[in-house]
Amino acid sequence: MAEDLVRVFTAASAMEGYLAKGRLEAEGIPVLAKGEAEGPYRVGPLHLWVPAAFEVQARLVLETAREPEAGRASPGGTEEEPGT
Repeated sequence: MAEDLVRVFTAASAMEGYLAKGRLEAEGIPVLAKGEAEGPYRVGPLHLWVPAAFEVQARLVLETAREPEAGRASPGGTEEEPGT
């Protein structure tokens, strides 16, 4: 019996979706990408699915990837202080 898949991310564009997919795969998480952004025209949302056993890990990876890194320059050109 195949393992159940869980949708962990929906991207508005193919580029955002494939960046997130690459991040998950880099962490060793198997990912299935499905959606309108999958065809030859690459428009529409892209949904990322992972095996249920990897759901928590995948959500943590994606959440961490969205958080700005401490000490990294902000869009205004100034460095952000940790904890601010």
